[in-house]
Amino acid sequence: MLDVNFFDQLQIGLATADEIRGWSHGEVKKPETINYRTLKPERDGLFCEKIFGPTRDWECYCGKYKRVRFKGIICERCGVEVTRSKVRRERMGHIELAAPVTHIWYFKGVPSRLGYLLDLAPKDLEKVIYFAAYMITAVDEDARHNDLSSLEGKVDLERKRLEGRRDTSINDRSKKLEEDLATLEAEGAKADARRKVRDGAEREMKQLRDRAQREIDRLDEVWNTFKTLKVQDLMGDELLYREMKTWFGKYFEGHMGATAIQKRLQDFDIAQEVENLRETIATGKGQRKVRALKRLKVVDAFRKTGNQPIGMVLDAVPVIPPDLRPMVQLDGGRFATSDLNDLYRRVINRNNRLKRLLDLGAPEIIVNNEKRMLQEAVDSLFDNGRRGRPVTGPGNRPLKSLSDMLKGKQGRFRQNLLGKRVDYSGRSVIVSGPQLKLHQCGLPKQMALELFKPFVMKRLVDLSHAQNIKSAKRMVERSRPVVWDVLEEVITEHPVLLNRAPTLHRLGIQAFEPQLIEGKAIQIHPLVCSAFNADFDGDQMAVHLPLSAEAQAEARILMLSTNNILKPSDGRPVTMPTQDMIIGLFFLTTDRDGQPGEGRAFSSQAEAIMAFDRLEITLQSKITLRLDGVSVETTLGRSIFNDALPADYAFVNYEVGKKQLGVIVNDLAERYTKVEVAASLDALKDTGFHWATRSGVTVSIDDVTTPADKASILEGYETQAAKVQTQFERGLVTDDERRQELIEIWTQASNEVAKAMEKNFDRSNPIYMMVDSGASGNMMQIRQVAAMRGLVANPKGDIIPRPIKANFREGLSVLEYFISTHGARKGLADTALRTADSGYLTRRLVDVSQDVIIREDDCGTERGLPKVIGEKLSDGTVIKHENAETAAYARTSAGEVTHPESGEVLAAAGEDLGDVKIAELVAAGIVEVKVRSVLTCDARTGTCAKCYGRSLATGKLVDIGEAVGIIAAQSIGEPGTQLTMRTFHTGGVASADDITQGLPRVVELFEARTPKGLAPISEVAGRVVIEDGDKARKIVVTPDDGSEVIEYPVSRRSRLLVSDGDHVEVGDKFTQGTEDPKEVLRILGVRRAQQHLVDEVQNVYRSQGVSIHDKHIEIIVRQMLRRVTVLESGETNLLPSDLVDRVRFEEENRRVLSEGGKPASGRPELMGITKASLATESWLSAASFQETTRVLTDAAINGRSDSLRGLKENVIIGKLIPAGTGLERYRNIRVEPTEEARAAAYSVSGYDNYDYEFGGTGGQAVALDDFDFGSYQN
Repeated sequence: MLDVNFFDQLQIGLATADEIRGWSHGEVKKPETINYRTLKPERDGLFCEKIFGPTRDWECYCGKYKRVRFKGIICERCGVEVTRSKVRRERMGHIELAAPVTHIWYFKGVPSRLGYLLDLAPKDLEKVIYFAAYMITAVDEDARHNDLSSLEGKVDLERKRLEGRRDTSINDRSKKLEEDLATLEAEGAKADARRKVRDGAEREMKQLRDRAQREIDRLDEVWNTFKTLKVQDLMGDELLYREMKTWFGKYFEGHMGATAIQKRLQDFDIAQEVENLRETIATGKGQRKVRALKRLKVVDAFRKTGNQPIGMVLDAVPVIPPDLRPMVQLDGGRFATSDLNDLYRRVINRNNRLKRLLDLGAPEIIVNNEKRMLQEAVDSLFDNGRRGRPVTGPGNRPLKSLSDMLKGKQGRFRQNLLGKRVDYSGRSVIVSGPQLKLHQCGLPKQMALELFKPFVMKRLVDLSHAQNIKSAKRMVERSRPVVWDVLEEVITEHPVLLNRAPTLHRLGIQAFEPQLIEGKAIQIHPLVCSAFNADFDGDQMAVHLPLSAEAQAEARILMLSTNNILKPSDGRPVTMPTQDMIIGLFFLTTDRDGQPGEGRAFSSQAEAIMAFDRLEITLQSKITLRLDGVSVETTLGRSIFNDALPADYAFVNYEVGKKQLGVIVNDLAERYTKVEVAASLDALKDTGFHWATRSGVTVSIDDVTTPADKASILEGYETQAAKVQTQFERGLVTDDERRQELIEIWTQASNEVAKAMEKNFDRSNPIYMMVDSGASGNMMQIRQVAAMRGLVANPKGDIIPRPIKANFREGLSVLEYFISTHGARKGLADTALRTADSGYLTRRLVDVSQDVIIREDDCGTERGLPKVIGEKLSDGTVIKHENAETAAYARTSAGEVTHPESGEVLAAAGEDLGDVKIAELVAAGIVEVKVRSVLTCDARTGTCAKCYGRSLATGKLVDIGEAVGIIAAQSIGEPGTQLTMRTFHTGGVASADDITQGLPRVVELFEARTPKGLAPISEVAGRVVIEDGDKARKIVVTPDDGSEVIEYPVSRRSRLLVSDGDHVEVGDKFTQGTEDPKEVLRILGVRRAQQHLVDEVQNVYRSQGVSIHDKHIEIIVRQMLRRVTVLESGETNLLPSDLVDRVRFEEENRRVLSEGGKPASGRPELMGITKASLATESWLSAASFQETTRVLTDAAINGRSDSLRGLKENVIIGKLIPAGTGLERYRNIRVEPTEEARAAAYSVSGYDNYDYEFGGTGGQAVALDDFDFGSYQN
């Protein structure tokens, strides 16, 4: 087999019949599979050993040769080569077809490639291929031209002959009529009888006249058709064709079926056709030009690649290796077989029958029918169901064809090449392990033993507890006591990976050091739950074991949980104390008035704790404490809290809830090393749990207190509502207005009751403490329990104007309970849909951005984007802007930033902007700063480190090789499940306002679709006139430069943002709603379109309280705007209307300009993420994404080469991915030990210059011997 590390490109092309025969090891002639008695493969059948290799290692079919020593010998009796049976996975065969067939991908795909090449409509093509029409494949025009007059003479003679024959027979008939009449008259017959005879005769004469006329017309038709006959004409009328063949057979050739297509392709002059098409494009207009452009793409592809178009018609069909379409015996003696075998059998049967008919010289009609059936059999083998009804197996199930083996989630690409199952893994339920350190996890003993089995076995042999591997294996299987000690030793410092599905971002897989525990559940540290999104209600997690020294090193350095404290999406800590821990710390740091011992002073914390133990003070008593020689007014609880923080951290002397804790952890992550942060987090966790237990916070029914004045508040609003209702009944307001007003009234009412409830709560009320500290729940939930539920929506999404006045504490009435169920059910259904949609969005994002990798340090560009970091208040002071965190933080400044007054340089060009630097700039009164961005990066492939800025997960400048595209996709996709699906409508009225929100809006933006609720934007600066017609409303803009006026039709329901006579600038919106990003690109240019997309996506996420850094969205937007449509090709090799990569477009233009030629012109194209993924340079990546067959068809015709730059391509072919440590530059790392390490390791002289290869030390795992498995074949 090929070694993947020795090639750099993978090309796909059209296979010709000779190539197919070249791959083959023999022709499959019979449809038989295996002999039902001996169960051995039939000779020349679909499983034949002579063609595909032996079914058993080193053994021929007849049994003459049976050992490895006969390797390579071909048995003279049965013709089978003596070799390994695994060759049956790679040796192909072929079927020689008795008649050519077309490849369904090229004729039936959209657009039909064969149709474009030959300039035939797919309908006509189908007629020819399936024997419904003849196609003229050759015309001898010279001979026809020379003989035309003599042929015309012949035809005239024939016409005269026919006319003469007609006249003669009519004359004869009329004579006979006269004789008959004379006879009748002589006999004295009645007039009636005479009339009957005359009518009969006239009818016969008319028939003679008609028949003769038909013959003459047919002759004329044949002659006229022949005169204008040209190659590629279709003839659906068989009789006409036959007659023409008889008359003028030597001047033309015609065929049916794939033979006709094959003949046309053999004579097809590609170069000439390209010339003609270029001519048409240069001179033509309209439909002709469009069609010519489309055809040129296909025809030119054949010219460029040297692909033989004849390859689209097959003379031989390849047969894939038998072990890829296996046949296995089931328990009952029956056989289960792959669908492909059935499809191959049909092809072979029909082919053999056709051969026999041809040998017998059967009539053409029978042969054609058999050829058509053969074509259909090959079609269903390649792509079952693409044309006509699919071939079905037992139970009417369509059979899986070769195309189906590649397509979809269960196809070869996504199931086997991109997703593989691995050994050394296990899964179990998770439970909380509060005693663990942040970098540890608890692993059940049995599971650990199974995972580390080879390591334990090797160690047992090393320590002489066992003589050989086999006895060590037995010891492990019998769980001898010594095994557990060895296991303890083996697992030290050997990290394992834990993964919880769904893995939405990279923090879904982290490395931990295992601790052996009893029981069968995995224990995980409470602080990493939020990264995994895990809880302990039955979640399961999978464990994987990194085996090689390199893998262990990577797991420890890159994936250990203590190294993943920050979230890659916004650079904020993800390991935050939550729930119980927050309640504990909140309880600890609260101060209360009137507690025992208030006002006392203590000389040290120890003294205060003694007083606390003697119940003289409480944790919340306000006391004075002497700390580091300074007296501080604080509480004992706060002093204990500060013990958990690093010694040099400023004393925290305030109430610590979730928000404050977030700030503290953030600060720790910014200022201290990972080790210190991990230690502090563990200390905070322990303190939190300890004091949460001691706090005695519980919830009882009496803690839910409803405000006493609820009834009186509601009464006031009842009267208001009744008033509105009366107005409606009197017809003073419309139904819509009534609903609107009622909704407003009741919203106010529930807000007022909620306020009363909040005032009513005591600060030490446990429920209030939970919400106040941010440990659990929010005021909306408490409002429903203690105040009133308020307004709910009906299944359509409209708000019901009658509120639910009760709360859960009082209990709901039947009607209230019933209308509440809508919302609850909708919530569950929405969540299920949202999860799927969000997962699909993530998949598309990953696909479009997977090859954005940091490739260089600095691309050297001076461009950048302005980002807002501060906002000016009315009094002139500048404060930090709320979005500065996601805009400018963790970026590199693009130019010098100077003080607005003193001119002093505050930030140099290329300086990293962290929290501290941004705070400095804001303090100096700077509102906007220009930063480097991936949108302006000039790197050829991927992007550069300076333009990307800091890696948010490490807080340092991003490393070369970081797969920032994948991180961006995960950061956007992971919170996708939190976005709502659709917002509630406020009931039919504000239709212009229900613009799409939530997840559908994000999808709409990334797919660059025209949004719902579209707002037109002005293309020019000018004055506005609003024209209201009967049916429509128009906005007319008169441009300032005096050019032609422009009209914008708008719907009558939309709300205008401009009024008559207003002045608008370019890009101003006329109505409420959202702009179409494609329009923004066309009118305002690339920069504004990028800005628009980033801002709009951010708006959706911010509205849901999700923080994502702009740089992630910018990476996706960059990929959407990567392509240029060529308008004029100039003297470049580009075709007009081609979509090309911007980099390639610019390079081609540079090349032409340097040679003094005319460059191409183009316009930037905004593509949705699905389209952008499919338009990628790499065909492997596109094929594994969507529309597999279409992508492969296109790639084969264009002879596309995949340079294997992205991640997916390399995963598919089994190479290391070109990111992270898989980059070329990290391939040959050697670990050079320091002098001290050498001295410590080898005190013996002479070992000084020893060179340690990376991964050379440490016990290597031993592979289990062959005898464990037995032969898996049979």
